Amino acid sequence: MKLLINTSVLLLLVLYLFSCSKFDQLNTDPVKPSTVTPEQLLLSAEKSAMDILYNSFVNNRIGMHYAQYWAASDKEEDSRYSLGEAGNSSLWSLYSRPLKDLQTLTDLNRGAAIQDPVPNQNAIAGILQVWLYQTLADAYGNIPYSSALSDSIPTPVYDDAAGMYADFLKRLNEYQGALDVSKESYGSGDVIYNGDVLKWKKLANSLILRIAMRMSKATPAEAKSAIETAAKNGVITTNADNALFPYTSQAPNQNPYNDFGREQVEFVVSETMVNFMQALNDPRLKLYARPAKNSKAILGKPYGLGTNSAADAQKYSTPGVRVYAPDFPGILMTASEVQFLLTEAAARGMNVGSPAAVSYEAGIRTSMDFWRVPEAAATTYINSVPYHSANWKNQVGSQKWIALYMQGLQSWYERLRLQFTKPDGTPLFIAPVAGSLDPNVTMVPSRLTYPVVETNTNNKNKEAAAAAIGGDTKGTKLWWQ
Repeated sequence: MKLLINTSVLLLLVLYLFSCSKFDQLNTDPVKPSTVTPEQLLLSAEKSAMDILYNSFVNNRIGMHYAQYWAASDKEEDSRYSLGEAGNSSLWSLYSRPLKDLQTLTDLNRGAAIQDPVPNQNAIAGILQVWLYQTLADAYGNIPYSSALSDSIPTPVYDDAAGMYADFLKRLNEYQGALDVSKESYGSGDVIYNGDVLKWKKLANSLILRIAMRMSKATPAEAKSAIETAAKNGVITTNADNALFPYTSQAPNQNPYNDFGREQVEFVVSETMVNFMQALNDPRLKLYARPAKNSKAILGKPYGLGTNSAADAQKYSTPGVRVYAPDFPGILMTASEVQFLLTEAAARGMNVGSPAAVSYEAGIRTSMDFWRVPEAAATTYINSVPYHSANWKNQVGSQKWIALYMQGLQSWYERLRLQFTKPDGTPLFIAPVAGSLDPNVTMVPSRLTYPVVETNTNNKNKEAAAAAIGGDTKGTKLWWQ
């Protein structure tokens, strides 16, 4: 796996990003590579990470399908688990683009004096690295980690995912502890939090919740300790602290998949999502989907139906107007997800500072607020789906699934982890109607297979990793599952 980047190309990319007024924060001389700054590298990493995670291949054809939010009007094989290599290799490019930028940033700071603002800058870069590594580990299992970004090791070994998780928690605890509000961080370049150290500290602790909860079945004692400590240290609880990448209405800083230039007809919403939200009278449905052109009603397509037709975009509902807006944000983490994590923690008997019922309501309300649902409508809905401790897994799982809309990968991971149903116990998800195209998968993939690029460039280590996890198939369960 070749992880080198050409610095001149990086600088040209950064200049390209800064062409938009919202990102026009620094001046860079493209003929002087030595002038690259931590601010430029951070901005490049934040944008490239979101561009990868929210492009059509990764989020739409993998995440949104495997979470069963969407189906396709073309390439229906995506709904039937025939993994396209374009999406697979795109997700793997997190290594060569944002992760490499972040490593270059910390290497650059290593040569500087340990003074303001280096400690905060390195901690913020490290938080983003952990987020990206966990995303990859949850998609594939064992992945290159300890030597992944070393220029001197072109074929890195794959680390054990469980061991990586332990290191993720260790690193995030160190980063949140190192962040110092009395010192400078980034004067520019950080478009997620504008260098706000306190918000980055909350994000680090919130990511600990996400990571530790994924561990809760495999290593419950370690998960409990990490979750209780993170909650005590302070996490994201309001939408004001959401970790969002602010795409704009102007190119080249638009959301990677939008309908500004042309009507998008490749995807329609799934019958799974539409029927469940309609049964609950969920006011977010009209924001998640738009009325179908033919019937003028919101209508979902049966998942994995096996038909490819341009007419599907007329017969079924396409995703909502806001979802396809060029300035719809890239989502790293929201208060709604954190509140549902706190709900689950409390339901599992952990001490996280608030009762499960309180966090559950807050999880729904902050989601409603994010989608700009009027408060009265949100309250009516919350009252119609009250928290019941005896059925917390199905209730929290299904409500969290609704709230994670547009975060395809994270929702898929949570679907695998919680194995929830509708609150009444009946199945929420279905197998593809026309059947899976993968002999190792019936209901939903447990992971992605390693990209072809690794077979071509790092096959020995890839094969060793495949053997270690039980086989390089989409049916192989990961350690935390």
